[in-house]
Amino acid sequence: MKINKCLFPAAGYGTRFLPVTKAMPKEMLPILTKPLIQYGVEEAVEAGMHTMAIITGRGKRAIEDHFDISYELEHQIQGSSKEHLLTEIRALISKCTFTYTRQIEMKGLGDAILKGEVLIGKEPFAVILADDLCINEEGSGVLTQMLKLYQKYKCSIVAIMEVPIEETYKYGVIDGKELEDGVFMVTEMVEKPEPSEAPSNLAIIGRYILTPDIFSVLKSTKPGKNGEVQITDALMTLARTGMVLACKFKGKRFDCGSVEGYVEATNYLYNLEREK
Repeated sequence: MKINKCLFPAAGYGTRFLPVTKAMPKEMLPILTKPLIQYGVEEAVEAGMHTMAIITGRGKRAIEDHFDISYELEHQIQGSSKEHLLTEIRALISKCTFTYTRQIEMKGLGDAILKGEVLIGKEPFAVILADDLCINEEGSGVLTQMLKLYQKYKCSIVAIMEVPIEETYKYGVIDGKELEDGVFMVTEMVEKPEPSEAPSNLAIIGRYILTPDIFSVLKSTKPGKNGEVQITDALMTLARTGMVLACKFKGKRFDCGSVEGYVEATNYLYNLEREK
């Protein structure tokens, strides 16, 4: 089955960026002239997806407004030298359908994904965490790379990267059997392990392809680390009963949920623009 929908969990508070995220969704923080979530939507469109399912929360109205027509603004700049600045977002709005539902309480990524069942239905789908900004200058985006793998194996897939072993406590970490170059069949998946308990240094980043059976598994998954429903626990259940793959993607990933990663991404993309 072709994957048409991409889910964006976007209900978090963004506390690492306070006070700016007191009134602005962290997904709307700009990298140059585009908000983080727009980069994610563009990645999904590149992969052939045109239905964006966004999980929001209180104070996130700016996301809905961004992916909508602003008639007053359009009128003000019509025919001016600034009109071309809206070309990219106009194209996304015309190509995509945006759907929304709310996560009322912050109960973890697994719970946020479960809230998306009403928008996704019974079909495979992708997940993008917008504060993980991924850039691949030399080829396809991360989701496109993962889709090629899904077409071959038809199972849930997580994107992974190598991290320093002392940083495993920040990530979900996998272990597995390598099936082909950079592709692992998951045998173990642990949420934010201490370095001494980490099964490897292969860390999950914010890109997933999930089969619809994940929803029934999430419904029976008990809260885990930090009292939250963890997607890693649900995926480990799927790995025991079937197959879950981990894909070491090509490209760069920036943790834009941290100030350091946000500044790094801004500088990187600014330098890319200057070279054009």
